[in-house]
Amino acid sequence: YGRIVEAFARHGVCATFSACGRAAERLPWLIADAAGRGHEISCHGWRWERHANMERALEAGVIARTHAAIARVAGVAPVGWHTRSAASPATRALLQAHGGFLYDSDAYDDDMPRIVPGTRHVILPYAFDTNDMRFSPGGGFVQAEDFTRYVAGAFDRLWAEGAEQARMLSVGLHLRI
Repeated sequence: YGRIVEAFARHGVCATFSACGRAAERLPWLIADAAGRGHEISCHGWRWERHANMERALEAGVIARTHAAIARVAGVAPVGWHTRSAASPATRALLQAHGGFLYDSDAYDDDMPRIVPGTRHVILPYAFDTNDMRFSPGGGFVQAEDFTRYVAGAFDRLWAEGAEQARMLSVGLHLRI
């Protein structure tokens, strides 16, 4: 954690930290420190569970519990959500019904942010190709330079395309990696 937040601080960068509600309750100093440094804390489920086949009522409870825990620990209510793996068919509607979320990052289909038609809910796509989890065996990255070159190339491409139309790049970094 220290290396990442210090690197961000050296470059004047604030990031989004996706956190599980249970982890936030167990490590409140970590969440409070990141929020205190100006980083956004978004919700990443209660226990990093899968939502794909979760019952609607249970999922609504998980969303509410996670939101409340992070708001309590961070001192500011989270506005973003990113489900582990696949969201359920109801996830986005439940986030909107909750009322505390401005966006979710549960789309893996594009690099163009967009608004859900007829709402103010923003979809911020997430990319797995620019994610450090690809350092796991068979994931494609072996050396840090592999990841750096790939992410820099993706950035350059989307920056050029961004002159004509909105683009975004998510870069997933995991403290355990």
